[in-house]
Amino acid sequence: VVAVPVLFKQALENMATEEGKSVSLRCELTKADATVVWKKGEATLQASAKYEMKQKGTVAELVIHNAEPEDA
Repeated sequence: VVAVPVLFKQALENMATEEGKSVSLRCELTKADATVVWKKGEATLQASAKYEMKQKGTVAELVIHNAEPEDA
């Protein structure tokens, strides 16, 4: 049995928002319910009041609440 790698069907795009607003980053994968890890640089992001992670089928989404310049 050969494992098929998970690839991006739709990669992340740069998004702009106003300070204090929420912004949503989405990507689409080739395999449903694949494990997605969101990172900023080397740091792994954890679900919190600031970061909301969602995944439905092949679409993974990261919502950043109360965006600040440091979130770039």
